[in-house]
Amino acid sequence: MNIKFSEIYLNSIKNPEEFWKKISDDIFWFKKPTKILNQSNSPFYKWYEDGVTNTCYNALDVHIDKGRGDRTALIYDSPITGNKGKFTYKELREKVSKFAGGLQYQGVNKGDRVIIYMPMIPEAVIAMLACARIGAIHSVVFGGFASNELANRIDDSKAKILITASCGFEPGRTVEYKPLVDEALKLASHKIDKLILFQRPGHEVKLKSPKEISWEESLSNAKNVDCVEMNSNEFAYILYTSGTTGLPKGIVRDIGGHIAALKWTMKNIYNIDQDDVWWSASDIGWIVGHSYIVYAPLFKGCTTVIFEGKPVGTPDAGAFWKIISDHKVKSLFTAPTAFRAIKKEDPEGKFFSKYDLSSFETLFLAGERADPDTIKWAEKLLKVPVIDHWWQTETSWAISSNCTGIEMQKTKYGSACKAVPGYDVKVIKPDQTLAKPNEMGDIVVKLPLPPGTFPTLWNADQRYKETYMSNYPGYYQTYDAGHIDDDGYVWIMSRTDDIINVAGHRLSTGAIEEVLSEHQSVAECAVIGIADKLKGQLPIGLLTLKSGVEKSNETISKECIQMVREKVGPVAAFKTAIVIKRLPKTRSGKILRGTVRKIADNEPYKMPATIDDPAILDEIKADLKKHSILKF
Repeated sequence: MNIKFSEIYLNSIKNPEEFWKKISDDIFWFKKPTKILNQSNSPFYKWYEDGVTNTCYNALDVHIDKGRGDRTALIYDSPITGNKGKFTYKELREKVSKFAGGLQYQGVNKGDRVIIYMPMIPEAVIAMLACARIGAIHSVVFGGFASNELANRIDDSKAKILITASCGFEPGRTVEYKPLVDEALKLASHKIDKLILFQRPGHEVKLKSPKEISWEESLSNAKNVDCVEMNSNEFAYILYTSGTTGLPKGIVRDIGGHIAALKWTMKNIYNIDQDDVWWSASDIGWIVGHSYIVYAPLFKGCTTVIFEGKPVGTPDAGAFWKIISDHKVKSLFTAPTAFRAIKKEDPEGKFFSKYDLSSFETLFLAGERADPDTIKWAEKLLKVPVIDHWWQTETSWAISSNCTGIEMQKTKYGSACKAVPGYDVKVIKPDQTLAKPNEMGDIVVKLPLPPGTFPTLWNADQRYKETYMSNYPGYYQTYDAGHIDDDGYVWIMSRTDDIINVAGHRLSTGAIEEVLSEHQSVAECAVIGIADKLKGQLPIGLLTLKSGVEKSNETISKECIQMVREKVGPVAAFKTAIVIKRLPKTRSGKILRGTVRKIADNEPYKMPATIDDPAILDEIKADLKKHSILKF
């Protein structure tokens, strides 16, 4: 039995104020909070409401104060450009403090919003921390995002300044940022005061107006500035979620709870100490990048890696192993899709054997459900624990995970392990009753949510209540579906809208995908439910294959159908599995199942703002027509 973990978890649920007060003692406060939790205005709970602190102070200054200023804070590695760099905590603070002074000189004050639209370069991290230093609220937008989406975020945030770079790089192409920004500024109703642009060497662009200044120019009149004192409940940042319908939701993060929770997670969930090197292979435009490239590792005082590259193609399927080997990385956090890409390109793991990974101890996966086959493949190759865990943009840190720094628990393939201390996770059925163990339903979290989660939406309290807190009173609705087993393990099977109804039977697309991914030739798969006059919905499988597969597509499809029949049963009515070249995904690696379903059902759909390559939807249409799924 996991006695230690169980005790800590139960204490966090039964005595939340005592639990989170103790954790808050581990961070720097200008004024320590005396009020730990204010529950008077549900669901707008407030943690540490009279505390005074600063995000940047906790990320940089506190470590220098403790004599660890010469410790490496940030490693930059760009296989795309060949550039590398290292920054100690002292060096990073110097750059952050100076740029913060530059922002102040341009009129940015406490509470002002600053949009950051940048590639994966150190200046992006510097910009984030500089905003935090002076109490400005940053809103990072994924570099290369479409102009209209950037415009929406400018309008909603009413940003004073936009910080960008001349370009970003993808394998084989340059993404010119300036034209995208120019178009966004035309489209936006709200007008920014200034544009600050970092010129990437060899890719400089012309600045067109007095409102546009270079990064270097922004520093010319800048003085180093100290951290501004901030109330715990003021906002650190806005991060917009990109829904396929309606305007994006501005997730906000309150300062005190964010620092306390994220610092705690580094040791307790990820088993990372101050002298360790940590790498989160994501992008600062996503929540994983906010939490685990920038903030959590710097709060902890360890070394974090910022990587400008891809799992394959920069230059090959050994890119991840090289980073781990070169920088002596202890643990990696990435999306399952990254490892599926590596597995597809190098199923035998030939690149892996070229590198020394003796420093490497744990692989963490999140962002989308990790299929058991990929986890087993990674375990066999790496010979270290591979941990699937589950969290969301809204929460900013894990809802369920194997908490490796508290007590390792056994792996159940397909499960994101148990609820993390602080989260009281339940499953509710459509009839509003609590599900029994192993019963499928909507996964919810009992209120109040722990510190570090979203206290509301930017300028949208009512939308916050209606979207997340109304369907199941007293609970936060995650919009994920699944079950909790007899041992308390959480099984995330699909998004709520990925539950399909086949002749009255509620089936999880994730359960069918789990079976399909076990086929030795399948690299990735997605299952969607398409409309059927007789049965309501029918599942179809979309398959991409590993490199070097010799079997015919027809044979693979037949074998996959048979596997589902044997393991899920005839109830699934699974009769269609088609091989396609690639799956439509967001830039963060999530498969766009909902969009494909709408295409298959000939329903109107909006081009998802986060789509990696819009051309893929035409490919999908052609595939669906070829197999008589789409008839128009």
